[in-house]
Amino acid sequence: MANINLNDLSLSELKSLQKDVAKAIAEFSDRKKTEAMAALEAHAKELGFSLAELTGAKKTRKSSGPGGAKYRHPENPDVTWSGRGRKPGWFTAAIEAGKAPESMAV
Repeated sequence: MANINLNDLSLSELKSLQKDVAKAIAEFSDRKKTEAMAALEAHAKELGFSLAELTGAKKTRKSSGPGGAKYRHPENPDVTWSGRGRKPGWFTAAIEAGKAPESMAV
């Protein structure tokens, strides 16, 4: 390993060195985790199991995707709203006019 005299470096060189060291540490850690995971998976496979079975890890859930229509415009049935996000103007206007949200439910 090279001996570096830190007192001879400028502030920008020290900060650059600091970033390089942090990056090297993160890469080393990731590499070691990958190696450890591969070794554990191989050992579990030798025993006839998957690593997920042994650790009780759950499979990741797919995103739910766009929501279906929950409310329908009172006059134009082609216009709908999922009930998520900002309320559309027609929904707010209908509520202010005295309509109940349940009356517009799909």
